Amino acid sequence: MSPQRNVSAWRPRVPGVVEVFHAHFTEYAYPMHVHEVWTLLIVDDGAVRYDLDRHEHGTPHDTVSLLPPHVPHNGSPVSPRGFRKRVVYLDATHLGDDLVGAAVDGPDLRDLVLRRRVGQLHGALGRPGDELEAAGRLALVGERLRDHLRRRVGGTTRPRRDPVLARQLRELLDERVTHGLSLEEAARLLHAHPAHLVRVFSTAYGIAPHQYLMSRRVGRARRLLLRGRAPGEVASVTGFYDQAHLTRHFKRLVGVTPGGYARSARGSRGLA
Repeated sequence: MSPQRNVSAWRPRVPGVVEVFHAHFTEYAYPMHVHEVWTLLIVDDGAVRYDLDRHEHGTPHDTVSLLPPHVPHNGSPVSPRGFRKRVVYLDATHLGDDLVGAAVDGPDLRDLVLRRRVGQLHGALGRPGDELEAAGRLALVGERLRDHLRRRVGGTTRPRRDPVLARQLRELLDERVTHGLSLEEAARLLHAHPAHLVRVFSTAYGIAPHQYLMSRRVGRARRLLLRGRAPGEVASVTGFYDQAHLTRHFKRLVGVTPGGYARSARGSRGLA
């Protein structure tokens, strides 16, 4: 089998994310190197063996690996078939320098919930228009990472219930249904950590902030479609990135595409 090096990389419009990097490598080894940012890594197929701070580690598929900035590491496939990995490079807004030592001591985290959330984060990061979802998922990932690392140094976590704060965030989202609201801005306006905002909102209402916002947008889109507006026009006036973005969320929540919904409404009027 000939060596493969297939990669894709991009920088999404999500605060704190420096780069997203997906790769499939066979018969390729990284030399010792460093990053200026945090490296959050999952391996979807195969496994990677690497050295960090002169200690050997590995990344089976159920592991999340967190490599701290400025600490040398390398990487090579465990078997000739190589590996497929997904990486998010994060700046210090999500993980501070105080956690570097704990990450060096134990960079590989066996946490199935965290592993699933990192996979969901990658899905959201790859969809233009879903930046609020990506930011929310990143906030929860960062919170869980911090919990892991702080437990190693005897730290504690904060309480996660605050109905007043949850209501304030909902009111902000209601005011910004069309124009949108970044998690970073909401955190600044409400003087709260982004992860705490996502947690208290989800606890209070049983739905994540991005799901609430998309539900409100789809509701407005339904009313406009019933008035005869075209799906492309509806997408632009209800806050969606484009018509494809509207279609994806509309179909998920309503069960049909916006065009199919509009046609069914016209047919119903014809039978009236």
